[in-house]
Amino acid sequence: MFRQFRSEVSSALADALASLDLPTDDLGIERPPDDMDATLASSVAFRLAGVVGDAPPNVASDVADAVEVEGYDDLVAVDTAGPYVNFHAGERYLADTLTAAAADEAYGSLPDRDTSVVVEHTSANPTGPVHVGRARNPIVGDAVANLLSYAGYDVDRHYYVNDAGRQMAVFTWAYERFDESDLEADPARDRIEYDLVRYYRKGNEFLESADSDEVEAAEAEISSILQGLEAGDEATYERVGEVVDAVLGGMKECLARLPAEFDEFVKETRFMRDGSTDDVAERLKETPQAVYEEDAWQLELDDWGIDKNLVFLRSDDTSLYTTRDLAHHEWKFANYDRAVTVLGEDHKLQADQLDAALELLGNDTDSLGHVIYSYVNLPDGKMSTRRGTGVMLDDLLDEAIARAREAVESRMDDRIRDDDLDEADIERIAHQVGIGAVRYDIVSKQPAKAITFEWEEALDFEAQSAPYVQYVHARCCGILDEATTADVTVPEPGATVDVDPSVLETAEARDLLREVARFPAVIEAAAEDLEPHTVATFTREFAEAYNAFYRECPVLTAESDALRDARLAVVAAARYTMANALDVLGVEAPESM
Repeated sequence: MFRQFRSEVSSALADALASLDLPTDDLGIERPPDDMDATLASSVAFRLAGVVGDAPPNVASDVADAVEVEGYDDLVAVDTAGPYVNFHAGERYLADTLTAAAADEAYGSLPDRDTSVVVEHTSANPTGPVHVGRARNPIVGDAVANLLSYAGYDVDRHYYVNDAGRQMAVFTWAYERFDESDLEADPARDRIEYDLVRYYRKGNEFLESADSDEVEAAEAEISSILQGLEAGDEATYERVGEVVDAVLGGMKECLARLPAEFDEFVKETRFMRDGSTDDVAERLKETPQAVYEEDAWQLELDDWGIDKNLVFLRSDDTSLYTTRDLAHHEWKFANYDRAVTVLGEDHKLQADQLDAALELLGNDTDSLGHVIYSYVNLPDGKMSTRRGTGVMLDDLLDEAIARAREAVESRMDDRIRDDDLDEADIERIAHQVGIGAVRYDIVSKQPAKAITFEWEEALDFEAQSAPYVQYVHARCCGILDEATTADVTVPEPGATVDVDPSVLETAEARDLLREVARFPAVIEAAAEDLEPHTVATFTREFAEAYNAFYRECPVLTAESDALRDARLAVVAAARYTMANALDVLGVEAPESM
């Protein structure tokens, strides 16, 4: 619908410009301003005013006169509003939208592209519980993966496990060195990573404060672990793997609460054991950019505008994280058509160095994309820490659920829908709304912008938050359930929608259908730009359109059966649209609230 209409507008406008001997490279097609009654508009007159030597409104008028609408299915009329050329869709456009969306549970999903994509996200070092500051990675990463899946890509979700660096060597040494009696505090939570992180902290404290001879001995043991990994010693892999796998097990449980789940946990030691890291290092040595300075092999990347050299091999021939990640990415290129990595802003330099080195190694880096995000902060004094360990994601989710439960219970007396919520229902809704509020608040912001998480905004049922948009879905479900109870036929998934859309004469119903029509194009554009926050923006705009429809267009008490059935179909289409938009964002769509 919308995508087809946009294609028709592009073709008609390009033909019109060509007939006027005007450039067609930038058509300026966009959503019209809110005060314009059009499906699409073009701002091309602004750009062409200087070329033509006339005022934009006059240019727009000339362009509109040159547009031919004959032969198109959906494009029926063209006019102007000041400097804008406006394009209008006909009744068929709305009818096709209603037919397509009202009985399609997967509405918004695009056709299979036969293209594989690996999305790597989270990848926090397995040294302890997931911290709130890093929560943006699994939330944004999961949404990016969902978005690409909706856009027709075959998506795998990977967590790259740093199991070969110094941190894991320190952790392994500390776990083997200390006993429970050496630790100062009980675990902050009854889960394995909260237990084991105490050993990691104890080990770091020891290295910072112990006698120099003891520290020297400890460092020798830590170095032997690193050397063992580099040499492919199976016993060393098993020692480190015991700690890594235990901590990862707990981290998986935490991330599953969001939820953020993975198809594969790819360990970096894999690329040491199969020889690919050594191969990468040898190939890098042969490049003109390779230099041996300060007891290490490095790459000079000035040609890429990167001032800082990339160190890829130490003097003792041990590799670094980036060297192993280069081998990892070449493995991605060999197994997937595209690769997307979600990274914190502190890894921006590393990402640039990685891209340059991959290019040096002869890889096509056009297939590699990055989503760089800033971190999440909590306002001072709003949330206590847990025994000095900082605020963990588990703590944030617990508090979100508790606050959501309070909000739901406080609104029970104001509910219009009479569906007798019991204690289990309230608990379910509290989880859906609470965790949804955290995810939505984080994913709805542009990744590059820092976030300060505010409870009052995230859980505001009246503002443009998760509860605000979730409530649209609940309202749709309520109307459809009420219709079923009253023995009124509602559109069934997969069935043919047999209604007369021409009876939808109110602006609110037609505007809502236009938003429904737009959804697949929103998915397409957001996937192309790797910007799931634009889907969140859509949900807010969609909620506003739905709420206007809800206020002005009674459904079950409509003036005629034909109008009732058409409005029910609009509600069904709205339900699937909002449910799937929320699904892209990883936010549950409650059936009642």
